[in-house]
Amino acid sequence: MAREINWKQPSEEELQKRLSFQSGGAELDSSLLLQYSPRNKKLTLLSSQTVSVNSETVTNITNTLYPYHWPGENHAWDINAFRDGLDVQFHHNAPLECSFSLLGVDASIANAIRRILIAEIPTLAIEHVLVEDNSSVVVDEVLSHRLGLIPFKGGKRGLQDFLKWWKPGKPDALGYTDPFSTTFDYNTVKLVLNIECTHNDDADPNETDPRKKYNHAHVYAKDLEFVPLGRQSLFFSGEDAIAPFNPDILIAKMRPGQRIDLECHMHKGIGADHAKFSPVATASYRLLPKIDITAPIVGADAEKFARCFPPGVIGFEKVPKALAKRKHVAGRVSREGMPVESQAYKKEGEKMAVVKNPMKDTVSRECLRHEEFKEKVKLGRQMDHFIFSVESTGQWDADELVLEALKTLKQKAIKMQEQVQNMITG
Repeated sequence: MAREINWKQPSEEELQKRLSFQSGGAELDSSLLLQYSPRNKKLTLLSSQTVSVNSETVTNITNTLYPYHWPGENHAWDINAFRDGLDVQFHHNAPLECSFSLLGVDASIANAIRRILIAEIPTLAIEHVLVEDNSSVVVDEVLSHRLGLIPFKGGKRGLQDFLKWWKPGKPDALGYTDPFSTTFDYNTVKLVLNIECTHNDDADPNETDPRKKYNHAHVYAKDLEFVPLGRQSLFFSGEDAIAPFNPDILIAKMRPGQRIDLECHMHKGIGADHAKFSPVATASYRLLPKIDITAPIVGADAEKFARCFPPGVIGFEKVPKALAKRKHVAGRVSREGMPVESQAYKKEGEKMAVVKNPMKDTVSRECLRHEEFKEKVKLGRQMDHFIFSVESTGQWDADELVLEALKTLKQKAIKMQEQVQNMITG
């Protein structure tokens, strides 16, 4: 919907400059922020802006809803207006992945949520590797790095509530720091890997597959053994035990006579410190595509038009009797504020292209490459509608990650508010 705002009779020259700036000199349409009607001398402010996607360019990309960006307009942030416009709609919610729409916020807020999902929600990962013996071809440093990148799972109560942050100890008078001085059951998880490759006496003499010819030719994540310490058995036992989320991650390959014997210490961390602590495989968003059919597309053109988009974006309907005999009013206005009319529908019952699900569109602009569609469709993206896609690595459910990101963002806002108040009060 649109709302009316008061306007102090701008000059015709000023108004045309303003409208021309917004449209990039193109004909005004419903995707623009403002529309002016000379008949009632009012300027209409649309509820949200739309990024205009043209055949070769992208225009109207800047949000101008800021105080006094334009003369005579306030647009100051209002809690009631924000509450009315804010909305969250979940489209898909599974333990490991979810998709949802966030409406009514600025891109800075959406991007803050994305960055928190990637870098500021803690997870458990291997931090220290104590190598006792490694005669495989994988050197110690590379082996340690591969171990650190393995995602693990465990009981959520233990991971989120029981385990705390680990901090290194202080050096003694000689400058030596004992790595185990601050290691306790509530901040460190222990894993061991002790495996050796040997000949398989039961294998066929002509066998060529090393996985059958030898024992432990391939070392997998499932070969890591969790060793509970102290109270950890209360939180990490049975199905809740610490284990690799994907047990078939390959760590190394060995041949008879080679051996790996090491101990791993796991700690809590965040993605801002190292990518291995990031709780998500992907966390991204995109703007909602908008497809405005401004003139009727019927018959064979309708089928061709549908093929310009991914399946499910464009559907078909029959031209109703009420529309078959009159001219179609396009979804745009002229510079004089009058609706633009296009050609009439051909006949009742003919196949007509309609937009079914714009969310599936990839905005490839394929339809704008065909001359017959250039004047019949307007493409864009809604500036305040963000479609998020979140994929968890396993320690958190995807929807839990979203809630935790919002919780972290709220804590940041409270902390910033306190700092601003301290600056004011001195």
